[in-house]
Amino acid sequence: MSHFAVVAPALYSHAKALEALAVCLVARGHRVTFVHQVDANALVQEPSIGFFAVGHATHPPGRQARTLSRLASPSGLGLFAMIRDLAETTDMLAHELPAAFETLGIDGVIADQMEPAGALVAEGLNLPFVSVACALPVNREQGLPLPVMPFRFAASERAQGMYATSERIYDRLMGRHARVVEHHARAFGLSPRRGLHECLSPLAQISQTPLAFDFPREALPDTFHAVGPLRLPKAGSSHRRLAELPLPQRFVFASLGTLQGHRFALFKKIAQACKRQNKALLIAHCGKLDEMQEAALVRAGATAAVDFVDQREALARAEAVITHGGLNTVVDAIDTATPMLVVPLAFDQPGVAARVLHHGLGERAFAFSRPATLARKLARLEAPDHGERLTALQAPLRAAGGAKRAAVIVEQALTTHRPVVTESAHETP
Repeated sequence: MSHFAVVAPALYSHAKALEALAVCLVARGHRVTFVHQVDANALVQEPSIGFFAVGHATHPPGRQARTLSRLASPSGLGLFAMIRDLAETTDMLAHELPAAFETLGIDGVIADQMEPAGALVAEGLNLPFVSVACALPVNREQGLPLPVMPFRFAASERAQGMYATSERIYDRLMGRHARVVEHHARAFGLSPRRGLHECLSPLAQISQTPLAFDFPREALPDTFHAVGPLRLPKAGSSHRRLAELPLPQRFVFASLGTLQGHRFALFKKIAQACKRQNKALLIAHCGKLDEMQEAALVRAGATAAVDFVDQREALARAEAVITHGGLNTVVDAIDTATPMLVVPLAFDQPGVAARVLHHGLGERAFAFSRPATLARKLARLEAPDHGERLTALQAPLRAAGGAKRAAVIVEQALTTHRPVVTESAHETP
């Protein structure tokens, strides 16, 4: 039996994906412990998984609420505050993880691509580690836009120029975080590095993004494994049952994820758009709105507005989904062949929306779009070609293996300390 540490951002979607992977590893006889600031403990709910708190001096109880608030509104001056928070968290983890790993007797590390401290410390301590992309992969490739960019794929000189310019701007904006990565790489005696894409495992890289959904890739390492969604088989106890809600058999489902569920004004425009199209609407705001706001959304045109529902159950019945473009929702929509209207808000969501358009799986709108525009784009989702393209992606998605396959890859990489090479038969788009 080995003891593996998980190091990831203290975010719900990342924690749930890695929790599913951890459960599969526990079933295979291993111990798994999440290591992060104390607030992250609330995200780890499976009793078979451990948690070890670090950073008590710099990241005391309650600090994560400030970070989440900044992540929910990453624009203007808030963008720089968010980057500062990310840099401070990476710095804290890079300082604290070595002692934590020694105390716990860690044999290997599962490092989320979005938190480089896990990779830096593991490499510095000569521990084997695997990288996991819970969001779009950060692996850079010449000729492709960064995953946080809204650009559609094109090979033209103009497009390539935009990709290169946006990459330079992004790297400049992330300078504070890059300097933290650079400092700790030097402190651990590692080769120079500054970006997330330079902190990836040579043993195995696991991704939730199906290759068939990504832009055309030509330079992924042979240790890259697109396993599809990492999911636990059961829903949380706080989820409302659809049978309890006044819904017809078919409806539009709208969710903006756990960070963006507070956007009442956008939900109201979505409700007005569905009313224009005479479509029933179920809104899930992930606990970010109160009862008065829920009632206001119903008056605006929603059939029901609730905190949580089982997303896969909702998508299985929905005729369309209006989403912020979170990767989890989009992959679930592919699995249920549910056409998407994507309204990207932050992070890799513009990149996810661009891939939805690239593959013809739905439409894209913006947070500032008017209800009439949303209604018009929603009507376009009725075209049969969206469903046909979604159905075509289901087979490779379902064959990818999910959390169980990911656990096999992690186990092999972390126990043998040798690269796990892709099985091409599973990964061809």
